[in-house]
Amino acid sequence: MTYRVCFVCTGNICRSPMAEAVFQARVADAGLNGLVKADSAGTGGWHEGEDADPRTVAVLAQNGYDLDHTARQFQPSWFSRLDLVIALDAGHLRALRRLAPTEQDADKVRLLRSYDPAADRGDLDVPDPYYGGVDGFEECLEMVEAASDGLLAAVREQVEGRAA
Repeated sequence: MTYRVCFVCTGNICRSPMAEAVFQARVADAGLNGLVKADSAGTGGWHEGEDADPRTVAVLAQNGYDLDHTARQFQPSWFSRLDLVIALDAGHLRALRRLAPTEQDADKVRLLRSYDPAADRGDLDVPDPYYGGVDGFEECLEMVEAASDGLLAAVREQVEGRAA
């Protein structure tokens, strides 16, 4: 049974597709393809059907990541098929927990940077780079990469627990 993770930001064109690409690369490097699947969505549908922001694509490509992405809006019905829903900031966390049909579903929602042991526990948000320059996208990538190893370790533990 595949372990499913969905990354969620506001419009699903910057932060969440970046997190999806980085995490899926970590999954592949760990030999967990087929056992773990990542995707992404937005809390809103403003960019639904659009490609990722060109700056996201460029920063990912410059750092060796692939991304094939079309934006979509997160739907509450998805909770039943997801094992983990990863919010990119506290606003997304609150919105997703409000959307959750059950308390068990709300418990699936976590902040990405909570998996980064070096992150400031007082501010676990990945800032939205959309209105800035490429440096904001690079900073976003650094934060995503720093949290992805811890997230992978947590997911691997869950996947191995299922197999046991």
